[in-house]
Amino acid sequence: MTSYAFDVDAFLRRPLTARLATNGPTVRPVWFLWEEGAFWVLTGPWARLFGRVRADPGVALVVDECDLATGLVRQVIARGRAELVPFGVERGRRKLVRYLGADEERWDERFVRYLYDDPAQRGTVWLRLEPESLVAHDLSYAVAP
Repeated sequence: MTSYAFDVDAFLRRPLTARLATNGPTVRPVWFLWEEGAFWVLTGPWARLFGRVRADPGVALVVDECDLATGLVRQVIARGRAELVPFGVERGRRKLVRYLGADEERWDERFVRYLYDDPAQRGTVWLRLEPESLVAHDLSYAVAP
């Protein structure tokens, strides 16, 4: 078991934006859910991510934070082979609640559609990345008074 300088699970439960890299190379910001030791990202045939992962499932993902006022700098880097798996509404709701809050009536319409449109008709799937490697770094520093 790997030991880290900070609680990686707690860090990854925060509503941070990750950057996901695919072959090309292409890097894009994504919202994610960290559950069951895997990153879950919404995608579908409307997104280039979907096609890129189908062509080559090798990906890298980084989640980080940098607060210059406090000197807090932490990062988690994951690498592995992504898979496209069927979309589940309850997992989708958990992901969207963490970024948008619990009141669905306040959500932008395009996010609501993910939960209520037929995923088979729309093509919504999960990109699931169970990391083959996961590295966490705490690069924090003391801020001069």
